[in-house]
Amino acid sequence: MSPVIEEHARARLITDGPLTRPVPVDLRYDPADERRTVHIGLPDGTDWAFGRDLLERGLRTPIERGAVRVWPCGRTQLIVELHSTDGVEVFQFEIRTLIRFLARTRAQTPAASPDADRTPQLPSRTTRTDTSRTDTSRAARTDTSRTARPDKSAQQEEGATQERGAQPAHG
Repeated sequence: MSPVIEEHARARLITDGPLTRPVPVDLRYDPADERRTVHIGLPDGTDWAFGRDLLERGLRTPIERGAVRVWPCGRTQLIVELHSTDGVEVFQFEIRTLIRFLARTRAQTPAASPDADRTPQLPSRTTRTDTSRTDTSRAARTDTSRTARPDKSAQQEEGATQERGAQPAHG
């Protein structure tokens, strides 16, 4: 069994105000997951999980899957926008941090069939039961009782917003 890859990183929380603030995040990948899922653990105990390919593709071009949007911002930054019933959180990552993390995940991934990543995984949001940043046990990191998925009314609202001309800034 391959070890779980976990990396502590810093991201910048983008807000409506003029200032951004750095926040610690945990990047985690378990090679035993057949869906090749990466996790972004936020300081408030929220854990977002989605397919590794979403981050990989987002390094090159804007991509959206469910409640997660990812796009490059210049040559050195990557924006990750997370939508939930609680609102929207936008984070700016250094691309080199994510490239290093993704390279480590590819090195630990067992060889798989060509169809392994064909069905994209929908993002999910959970709240960790233990917000301790030093505990790396998988059971203590996620609680599946609070999973947010995009609903049709939110998607319809978003469509109406885009029809009125408001669009998210993508770099």
